[in-house]
Amino acid sequence: MHQKNGYLVLMMKLKDFKIILGIVFLLLASTAQSQWTISGTITSADSLEPVANAEVYIYELSKKVVSEADGTFQFNDVKPGNYKLVVFSYEYAISEQNLNVTDNTTISIALEALGEHLSEVVLVARKEKIFALNKLKAVEGTSIYEGKKSEVVLVDNLTINLASGTARQLYAQVAGLNIYENNDAGLQLNIGGRGLDPNRTASFNTRQNGYDISADVLGYPESYYTPPAEGLDRIEVIRGAASLQYGTQFGGLVNFKMKQPNSEKKIEWITRQTLGSNNLITNFSSLSGTVGKTQYYAFYNFKTGDGFRPNSEFDSYNGYAHVNHNFSDRTKVSFEFSYLNYLAHQPGGLTDQQFEDDPTFSNRTRNWFNVDWKLYSMKLDHSLSDKTDFSLNLFALDAFRKSVGFRENRVSQEDDLTAPRELIVGNFNNWGAEARVLTRYSILDANHVFLIGSKYYQSKNSERQGPGTNGADADFSFADNDYPNYSRQSDFEFPNLNLALFAENIFNVTDHLSITPGARFEYIKTESKGEYKQINLDNAGNPILNVDIPDNRDFARQFVLLGVGISYKPLNYLELYGNFSQNYRSVTFNDIRINNPSLVIDPNISDESGYTFDLGARGRLGNVLSYDLGGFLLRYDNRLGVVLRAVSDIQQEQFRGNIGDAVTYGFESFIDFNLWKTISNNENGKLNLFVNLALTDSEYISSEENNIEGNKVEFIPNVNLKTGLSFGYKNLLGSLQYTYLGSQYTDATNSPRDFDSQSGIVGEIPAYDILDLSFSYSFSYFKLEAGINNLLDKNYFTRRATGYPGPGILPSQTRTFYTTLQFKL
Repeated sequence: MHQKNGYLVLMMKLKDFKIILGIVFLLLASTAQSQWTISGTITSADSLEPVANAEVYIYELSKKVVSEADGTFQFNDVKPGNYKLVVFSYEYAISEQNLNVTDNTTISIALEALGEHLSEVVLVARKEKIFALNKLKAVEGTSIYEGKKSEVVLVDNLTINLASGTARQLYAQVAGLNIYENNDAGLQLNIGGRGLDPNRTASFNTRQNGYDISADVLGYPESYYTPPAEGLDRIEVIRGAASLQYGTQFGGLVNFKMKQPNSEKKIEWITRQTLGSNNLITNFSSLSGTVGKTQYYAFYNFKTGDGFRPNSEFDSYNGYAHVNHNFSDRTKVSFEFSYLNYLAHQPGGLTDQQFEDDPTFSNRTRNWFNVDWKLYSMKLDHSLSDKTDFSLNLFALDAFRKSVGFRENRVSQEDDLTAPRELIVGNFNNWGAEARVLTRYSILDANHVFLIGSKYYQSKNSERQGPGTNGADADFSFADNDYPNYSRQSDFEFPNLNLALFAENIFNVTDHLSITPGARFEYIKTESKGEYKQINLDNAGNPILNVDIPDNRDFARQFVLLGVGISYKPLNYLELYGNFSQNYRSVTFNDIRINNPSLVIDPNISDESGYTFDLGARGRLGNVLSYDLGGFLLRYDNRLGVVLRAVSDIQQEQFRGNIGDAVTYGFESFIDFNLWKTISNNENGKLNLFVNLALTDSEYISSEENNIEGNKVEFIPNVNLKTGLSFGYKNLLGSLQYTYLGSQYTDATNSPRDFDSQSGIVGEIPAYDILDLSFSYSFSYFKLEAGINNLLDKNYFTRRATGYPGPGILPSQTRTFYTTLQFKL
């Protein structure tokens, strides 16, 4: 199937991009007066020392800044008027100042200490105040988020199984996510939503501290690396509207923000030891501090376990280091390095009948998987003036992933222990640079914000497929000489090039209404260079044909994506927002060239395009209620999918290609109700109820394949509910979470479960529900955590794999226990 001509014409109107930029630059050239600054210094009333990292908030403008190391802060472009200035720091009482701004205003604020020791409940409650918003601010650094559907997970506020990074707990407050559970202590993240395949989060642009971490953003956007939850400060999720600033993906952006250096100590040491079911052992240890103008944060994370099925043990080694130096109040440079290496035994998939008989069964003893990931980043942040900021992020990846094993599409088939295993080795080498300039300006007596940026990305990846050894160990060497007639062999390089230019502008039409248009120009060039073998054997197994077939491809395209966001804030506790953004997903040559015995892949598959529309209302009623309610529509043209189609009267095959055009629509809601505040003023207590409900429907509206039009889209449960209680008193905290997902299809044919099938690759995923319970208790320098995941010991599964690490049904964990002891100095 080819893309609609009319849509391509719209996407490729470069003159539209030029016109938008021309208008924005004309507006930028005009300025108006009557804009002032509010600046000041924050100190401790007792010691008179400056207070760093205090959050300073202008209530009426919903603006926040953080005080510098010397206690100074500044707001720019503030119109004349009366404002309430609120200052928050964990160890101090909240300060409120009423200001009448008629000129540049300077203020000194002395914070009163609360005392030496605050209870864990009080600390968490204070962090959940208005400053720790559950959405991104309109402007953060050199990024614009106004009018976009954004969600922020504050990891320190969660009482969950952090050591295993249990995704359904970690992302419980992000609306509508569909999650594959890998049962490997959080080594890989698999999230999707709105009908997007969760496999390795490939439908999102995944970043760490703002830079890419996936294998290849365009050619292979799968994330084999996920930072450990224990090292995270927060997780930022922006839906489809992120396509303009961060990349074209339909899912949007997932950005992992790592913990920051401790600005008040030269050395802070934290170590966490965890024991859990199935011989789970983890260690997480970190060092952090500030010496002069230099700050640092580093951690080491080790994980090992046996898994709940045979042949599922794993070992993981993960490290991270961050150093930043403040050359001046205007200039900061930071360096980061991340390393991950893990080896995992793969138990393989199951048929539907095997799962019903025993979900812990495994008949694959020789399947292994190995990942080695090295990430590098250097970032420059520089204030060109009081109104203009510049950032430059240089990043690189040096990585590989290797898989070896027996993965025939007849899942029930026993492994021939004398035969060679299939070996696939992928190497990923890429680098990129992203530069941004954000400036604040005034026109028609209103403040506006303009962002322009560019990104250069280059990769040279390779993938080789062929015979491995016939052993049972984790041997990732090719055995070509021993098995010259192995049928599935290929050797390819994938050099890719991407150049992007993007711009957005916040036009504050009134104090309550803003409009944010944006555009992104993309040039994408993907190449495939290599060859694959074609081998034909006679009935005796002798080769009658063994030839290398070259397959070189070169695909270059350019297009423009457009979008606009609207935000209307009639009341302090209500924001109405809407956003429309175009999306695009580049097809990967990896999809074409990997020989998968479970699938027949259309060699002519092409890129996907469409758009996302969000409309909603969000806000916060004091410290009692936080909410985000909205609807969405996702249009997906040329959607890639899997169908079951007839080859003959007695044979069917799984076919992957551009299946058709689809729409997904629904209602997403999140409500967090502080029950304790309604019954008591005692700050030592905590009782919150949250409800995260997504109701989603979908349909294929056109298709050239038989029996597809009118079907439901894959990976969409009609009901996706996560709800729970977080509770506590003083230093004891707890959480109880219930998760329910309705049934969902795994192919466009909408195949039902087939208990006679020997593959387990296609069919419905039945509805399932899970209950999780977690506790923590803090005392002195120690913190004890414990909990039970899948409290009711349900048997369920979230995924049918077509290749790695299956194929077949991959069962989810039964009931597991964990306990963690933390020491902090």
